[in-house]
Amino acid sequence: MNPITPGSYIPTEYLPILILMIIAGAFGAIALLVGGLFRIRRPYQEKLMPYESGNNPVGEPRYRFSVKFYIIAMLFVVFDVEAVFMYPWALVYDKIGLYALIEMMLFMAFLVVGYVYAWRKEAFNWD
Repeated sequence: MNPITPGSYIPTEYLPILILMIIAGAFGAIALLVGGLFRIRRPYQEKLMPYESGNNPVGEPRYRFSVKFYIIAMLFVVFDVEAVFMYPWALVYDKIGLYALIEMMLFMAFLVVGYVYAWRKEAFNWD
């Protein structure tokens, strides 16, 4: 049996993954190339306008959003992640015991503290 020395080990278990990544990348590149070569190009004024629910664009498209928009978006992500963590936990609750219950209650407590903090800072008010 040959000893493994640094720099001599080649992980052949990952070779199928590498081949799959190469095939996927080549497929994406070829699809974009073929689509670019064969698509029909008929630009006209309405087609080149920015889409806004069928309405004509009004004003400058590059204006600054309020910081409250980003705060609400981050809060949505936080509470969405909460749901992602709670669902699998609820499915296996009977198997994981009291320790997991305490961990979930701590997790919920942190989220409630964050929710109260955002409420006190009036992050949920649209001005």
